[in-house]
Amino acid sequence: MIRINLLGRVRPKAQRKAVPLEATMSMVLLILSLVAAFGLLYVHYLQMDKEARQVRIHIQKQQGEKARLEQLKAQVENFEREKLVLQQRINVIEQLQRNRTGGQELLDAMANTVSRTDTLWLTAVQRKGESLTIAGAAGSVNAVANFITELKRSGYFQLVEIKETHQDDSSRTVQVFLFTLTAQFALPNSAAVTPAPPTGKG
Repeated sequence: MIRINLLGRVRPKAQRKAVPLEATMSMVLLILSLVAAFGLLYVHYLQMDKEARQVRIHIQKQQGEKARLEQLKAQVENFEREKLVLQQRINVIEQLQRNRTGGQELLDAMANTVSRTDTLWLTAVQRKGESLTIAGAAGSVNAVANFITELKRSGYFQLVEIKETHQDDSSRTVQVFLFTLTAQFALPNSAAVTPAPPTGKG
């Protein structure tokens, strides 16, 4: 709606109230304080964010190092298992080599001692390293004693000990004595060993 001033009077203008200077300064200072506070908070946030990124990077490096160390540990354990298997193989080969050493001499010496003893035959010979366990049968106790004597005289057998001897009850027609003895086999110091003369038979 349009209003018309019929009286011709000038309408007084609205007076503006003056704002005190102190209030203005307080308002400005408050705004500056808020800006400064927000600025400090933002700077602190940036600093904390930077430190957080550094911590994350450090954690990632540590995790990578941990994975690398675990891989190395697995490789070391694998190497240790392979080393153990190889060592076991080496031990078996060395044991076989020790058992093979003097094998022909053992057979020859054993055959010679048996051939010098009448009415005696062997049923089993077990060898573990240099230790022997000999089992056999004889027609008499004297034949067993003669066999022990021949073993000692051969130069190949040491520490000969009788472990067991008894008469075989299953044989009723012929008198048979079963025996078990142990000995240590060793090659003589001299390569050329003069065989002992055969003992009297009977």
